[in-house]
Amino acid sequence: MVHDLKAFLDAKVAQYNRPEFIENDPIVIPHSFAQKQDIEIMGFWAAILAWGQRVTIIKKCRELINLMDGAPYDFIINHQEHDLKKLLNFKHRTFNDIDTLYFITFFRHHYERFDSLEDAFLPTNSLKGEKEDMITPSLRGWGVEASLNHFRSYFFSLPDYPHRTKKHISSPSQKSTCKRLNMFLRWMVRKDNCGVDFGIWNRMSPADLVCPCDLHVDRVARNLKLITRKQTDWQTAVELTTHLKEFDPADPIKYDFALFGLGIEEKFGFGL
Repeated sequence: MVHDLKAFLDAKVAQYNRPEFIENDPIVIPHSFAQKQDIEIMGFWAAILAWGQRVTIIKKCRELINLMDGAPYDFIINHQEHDLKKLLNFKHRTFNDIDTLYFITFFRHHYERFDSLEDAFLPTNSLKGEKEDMITPSLRGWGVEASLNHFRSYFFSLPDYPHRTKKHISSPSQKSTCKRLNMFLRWMVRKDNCGVDFGIWNRMSPADLVCPCDLHVDRVARNLKLITRKQTDWQTAVELTTHLKEFDPADPIKYDFALFGLGIEEKFGFGL
């Protein structure tokens, strides 16, 4: 039974883990760039804005890119105060200009100290920006759960952060599935040379990732008996990932493609 399910899901991974499938997916946004920092910034933003219709998410991300003159990293590092005025009307659902301006403040603060956003998810010395060189979360006992909790604390470590923005950055400590952040980590960490995930981060392991558990993935996984937990929270995402590791312990999150594709493209388990 397990072998049959693995074969079924492996076939679906092959079907959906390809560039043709991402044309209408938010990951198409960071694929517009070649520079690492641009990929990180717009990958992060696309993931955080990923709720609602995908066509709208992509449209709003492209609007944001245009507001930053087509060069997010350069804009964030080199903007002047007057350059921020053009961002004052940006809005996507409950994400508004207050949130946008804080994101820009955080990114500038971070990239003035680090070369990559990966460092924001790794241990630092009292959040002061002093790196622990080349120490992976796994080697120091920093699983993804601890990394996500650390990231949220670091993200809101700047003085006078807007309290309203906290709702946009989740963490396991809030019992959230952290769907958007787990999706972003998948994009940055997984390496499979299929032209979808970037694999530009090297200090986090694909084996340690947790499956993004959105509505489609949750429904399909429950139908396949990969989730038994009644509620949908962080432990649900962990339970799902634990089952996926039975199929591929080194790269369990590749099955996100299969579960999401089955849900959104094939309506698998719809109405159950």
